[in-house]
Amino acid sequence: MSVKIRFKRMGMPKQPYYRLVAIDSRSARDAQELETLGDYNPRDKNRTLNNLKQERVKYWLSCGAQPSETVRELLAGSGVFSEPKPQTSDKSSQKTA
Repeated sequence: MSVKIRFKRMGMPKQPYYRLVAIDSRSARDAQELETLGDYNPRDKNRTLNNLKQERVKYWLSCGAQPSETVRELLAGSGVFSEPKPQTSDKSSQKTA
């Protein structure tokens, strides 16, 4: 089973609120999660993760869970995730002989 760390949308229409969850990568966005890891309210001015369970996030990352791009950026800002984003090679910039 491939695990992702991503957001699950909560809240009311036009008032988004997200939960940071560990979930099977093949599941829908609002499917049953394996574990809730924290909260995120994009309407707050500070735009940081709330109630973050850092030990559990580190556990899931050590088990091979892949964070989404947005989650990766927020975890890096929180100091939990320090690995750089994987670089992709741009084929148009490479010259062939």
